[in-house]
Amino acid sequence: MSEIQRLLTATIEQLNHQEKRDNRPRLSISFIRNHPWLFITMYLGWFATLAVMMLSPTLADSVWLLVVLFILLNGFFFFDVNPRYHYSDIDVLDLRVCYNGEWYNTRFAPTSLIDSILNSPRITAQQKAQLRKMVATKGEISFYDIWSLEHASAIKNVAVAPA
Repeated sequence: MSEIQRLLTATIEQLNHQEKRDNRPRLSISFIRNHPWLFITMYLGWFATLAVMMLSPTLADSVWLLVVLFILLNGFFFFDVNPRYHYSDIDVLDLRVCYNGEWYNTRFAPTSLIDSILNSPRITAQQKAQLRKMVATKGEISFYDIWSLEHASAIKNVAVAPA
C-alpha cells in the first residue's frame, strides 16, 4: 500500500466514523420535512387510487394488495442511509455511483490530509509539488485530486515505457 493510499484510507475511515457512515438504515422524518407537498400529494394519490379500487367490482378483491404495497414502498421514505466511503470507490463508475454518488469528486479533502501528505517523507518531491500546484490552482481539492497524484505518475510511467 502506498503512502498516499494509506493516508487517504485513514482519512476516509475517520470521516466514516465521525459522520456515522455505516450503511445502516435509520428511521428519519427528513423526507416529510424536506418534501411536505410531495408527501401530501403522494397520500392524496393513494386515497384516490384506493377509492377507485373500492368502487370497482373487478379490483375490490385486491384492495388488500394495494394497502400492503403502499405500506411497504412508503416505508423507504422514512429511512435514511449514510453510505460508507471506500478508497476502492474512487474513480469507479458502476452501480455504486447510484448509491454513493461521486463523493470523491464533490467532497473536499481536509487540510489535515493535505498537510500529512506534504509532511510525509515517503511521498516524492514531484508528488508534493503537484499537490501544491493543485492547491494553488483550485483552492480546495477533492479526494479524487489526491488519488490522482499517485495514479497520474503510474499512467505516465506506462506511457513512457518502451513497447
